[in-house]
Amino acid sequence: MAATSFALAACGGGNGGDDEASGGDSLVQRAQDAGSLKIGIKIDQPGIGLQTPDGGYEGFDVDVAKYIAKELGVEEGNIEFVETPSAQRENAIERGDVDFIVASYSITDERKEKVDFAGPYFLAHQDLLVRADDNSITDAESLNGKKLCSVRGSTSAQNVKDDFAQDADLQEYAGYSECLTGLENGAVDALTTDDTILAGYAAQNAGKFKLVGAKLSDENYGVGLRKGDTEGRTAINDAIKKMQDDGSWEAAAETWFGPAGYEVPQPPAIEQ
Repeated sequence: MAATSFALAACGGGNGGDDEASGGDSLVQRAQDAGSLKIGIKIDQPGIGLQTPDGGYEGFDVDVAKYIAKELGVEEGNIEFVETPSAQRENAIERGDVDFIVASYSITDERKEKVDFAGPYFLAHQDLLVRADDNSITDAESLNGKKLCSVRGSTSAQNVKDDFAQDADLQEYAGYSECLTGLENGAVDALTTDDTILAGYAAQNAGKFKLVGAKLSDENYGVGLRKGDTEGRTAINDAIKKMQDDGSWEAAAETWFGPAGYEVPQPPAIEQ
């Protein structure tokens, strides 16, 4: 049914106005008609979005996605989670591969040109992960002369080198798991990306790593959806606000980030 909805949307037949600009019915209408949703998530980020050995999915973003779906009238069993790599998120929304995306998706002006965002639902920061017994790295400037790891294609490590530690030795690995292995065995001295992602890895490897708490940037996570879908954006914002007000947001954040000693911030103000 979801596939049929997307096919009809591609042929036109929108409701006019903003929904017509988005290429079809609003998210709200599609959820009602199909009774199901395709939601884009990350599947390799502990604490954020992770595929478990039994084929399930867990993490803070997964909890947010389930809550939004429930408020749209879709039960958990009728959600299809779809892996959406960072470089493919805008394309996945524009093609109709997913109904919306909750995947550590930072709101930027460049991305707003292609998709709309609800939220933000979380304020993250770029941070540093180091070995638990390493007291030599206390901020970004102390990375001078140190080996700093990030995943290939990410700008996080280069930002540190450009803005804070020009003498940092950048190491690019294929994925975060390789960086973690390198950090554990001493091949690298620190790993940098969003603090939420780092907190997930620290919690998964209790006692091995710690966050520095550098807060090198502000990353407002938003829910990406089809451009021009004002009704869908409003519905998601209402769901996020309800999740904050009834305590579900804080409970989920503490569950997934708290074990790493991560201090959960107050939820950010939602952009109306």
